[in-house]
Amino acid sequence: MLNTVTPLILTFNEEANIRRTLDALSWASQIVVVDSYSTDATKTICAEYAKIRFLQREFDQHAAQWNYGLSQLDEHGWTLALDADHIVSAEYVAELESYFSSANGTPSDVCGFRNEFIYCQDGKPLKGSLYPPLIALFKTSHGHYLQEGHTQRLQISGEIIDLKSRNYHDDRKPFSRWIKAQQKYAKLDAAKLSKRSFGQLRWTDRARLIPFLSPLLVLFYTLFIKGLVLSGLAGFKYSVQRVYAEHLLQVARIKRWFSR
Repeated sequence: MLNTVTPLILTFNEEANIRRTLDALSWASQIVVVDSYSTDATKTICAEYAKIRFLQREFDQHAAQWNYGLSQLDEHGWTLALDADHIVSAEYVAELESYFSSANGTPSDVCGFRNEFIYCQDGKPLKGSLYPPLIALFKTSHGHYLQEGHTQRLQISGEIIDLKSRNYHDDRKPFSRWIKAQQKYAKLDAAKLSKRSFGQLRWTDRARLIPFLSPLLVLFYTLFIKGLVLSGLAGFKYSVQRVYAEHLLQVARIKRWFSR
């Protein structure tokens, strides 16, 4: 049974997404939402679900927000960390139940489960994406988040199981919100790159150090390596958005360099 698993969701003005995310969590006995004082209908929608424990905290960093959420959970249980646009699939739940309900239970040295995502563009599942696999489910007492660029990185020790099933990333917020977010993320990621030596960077970040190379690489990689050319207009739109995000990063890096 999954009664030891508590979904933890961060929200800020997620009225376009949160209902679909919550509807996929009907199996959970409790859901904890940490909201950054939304000004839209997010709180009202969450109030419709009796199992939700709705908390609010002023946003400072993603890692701090996640760690606050973890501090509100039973340290002896499991946390299912979800963005407000993550949709848990029926296959994912079934696969987890096969671990938690087996005769021997989940091995004691297993601390987390990692899963891949099916990325959706305007509600349409794509053939592939640049969205990375995540350790979404983990023992609450073993997890801690660190800030890394514009996002967070889960710090965890112990065995991690890679699941076969995938969940969905399906963000349907207005495009204007996406643009503003990417502009902010570019500045944070440029600062992250400037603080690390070449040897500390992943190969993807090393390519970003060559001015305006990464947008071209992203366009080729998403369309032809990831196969988004087969996803029609939705795939092309996703590729163009990722190219634009990489372009913003390069501009932010150049501005940072000239401001020294």
